[in-house]
Amino acid sequence: MARSRYPRSERLFASSSRILAGGVNSPVRAFKSVGGTPLFIDRARGSRIEDADGHKYIDYVMSWGPLIHGHAPKGLLKALSRAAARGTSFGAPTELETRLAQRVAMLMPSMERVRFVSSGTEAAMSAVRVARAATKRDRIIKFEGCYHGHADSFLVQAGSGAMTLGVPTSPGVPKAAAADTLLARYNDLESVQQVFSRNPGTIAAIIVEPIAGNMGLVLPQEGFLDGLRTLCHHEGALLIFDEVISGFRASTGGAQKIMEIRPDLTILGKIIGGGLPVGAYGGRLEIMDLVAPAGPVYQAGTLSGNPLAMTAGLWSLENLSAKLYKHLAKLTGTLAAGLADAAREAEVPLQVNAHGSLLTPFFTDQPVRDFQSALSANTERYGAFHRAMLSRDIYLPPSQFEAWFLSGAHTPRDVETTLRAARQSFRELRDTAS
Repeated sequence: MARSRYPRSERLFASSSRILAGGVNSPVRAFKSVGGTPLFIDRARGSRIEDADGHKYIDYVMSWGPLIHGHAPKGLLKALSRAAARGTSFGAPTELETRLAQRVAMLMPSMERVRFVSSGTEAAMSAVRVARAATKRDRIIKFEGCYHGHADSFLVQAGSGAMTLGVPTSPGVPKAAAADTLLARYNDLESVQQVFSRNPGTIAAIIVEPIAGNMGLVLPQEGFLDGLRTLCHHEGALLIFDEVISGFRASTGGAQKIMEIRPDLTILGKIIGGGLPVGAYGGRLEIMDLVAPAGPVYQAGTLSGNPLAMTAGLWSLENLSAKLYKHLAKLTGTLAAGLADAAREAEVPLQVNAHGSLLTPFFTDQPVRDFQSALSANTERYGAFHRAMLSRDIYLPPSQFEAWFLSGAHTPRDVETTLRAARQSFRELRDTAS
């Protein structure tokens, strides 16, 4: 019997499985959809992570997106060290909260008023609560395959981990909680119009990822987001952009800046915490002034706006630049084209969706434009590809239905190394299949 390459990770997973639910603290980390034992990570720097067995990998997970500057940049570590020396949490206002909110509002002018929370899930559920209060309506429209956190009302045809595990509607979600969540198809305006027609005067908001990242990366087709804006205006509903992934990944102003669309409310996370837990929601003054203590809509959080997360967020946003986005776009374009070429040479069906610093290679011969076409991807083949790449020291998302993330720490040599590994891995897939 061959010796395992990951003996320490295997021992750590066995230990964690005896005390942590499923052995992990977030489902996709368990590697269930790609097979094998999850790697336990010991340290990281720049574009690389190192597991508990001492193996180093080029990382395309980047903590699921927030690390646009790479792992442990020196400037961020210094800023966090200074902040921690002053105290890690006060449960009271700090100037840092105001400064980060001002920076967010400057970059995203639609967010005239901001509230910080500790996760994207909190931000999404709070934004929907405010939308319901503002419109005095209960129902919301979400899209198949889009993921907005794990609050009950969102776990209906959800993407991300729910999609990976084949649980589109989670057990434990009361029927009453899901009853006010109405489903439409991403990139299908007619399906949205039909939902409005069947539910006149009852829909509070549409919540959408303007660039979908939780069924894999799926881009909005021309006119889709504009159409949602127009429908909301005509129907008296609010438009909520979930930019937890696209916010500050797509551009300094998120997807809404690129698309030139102003939502009523925006949800943020990831980068505004610089790798620390954070979320935010914000929007028009008259809507956000409904939030307590200014208004009657209650929402609170002991660690919301804590000084470490605010410090990390400020550092991350202050170090965004046109040069960084140009670097990321060039690397991502090279990687996406190289993956497509390598798969074609090996006669492996592959569609690569890419934008900015994000990409997803779908193992299918059909273009991926929505949830149903994403489901055409061959998840077993992705699992085999994941294992092949891991053996060549490339760390990919352990799910077909997640985006890959690049960072400012990735280099052209990293991409060259990744493509060399991909060519070998695609050939391995072809030879195994034959």
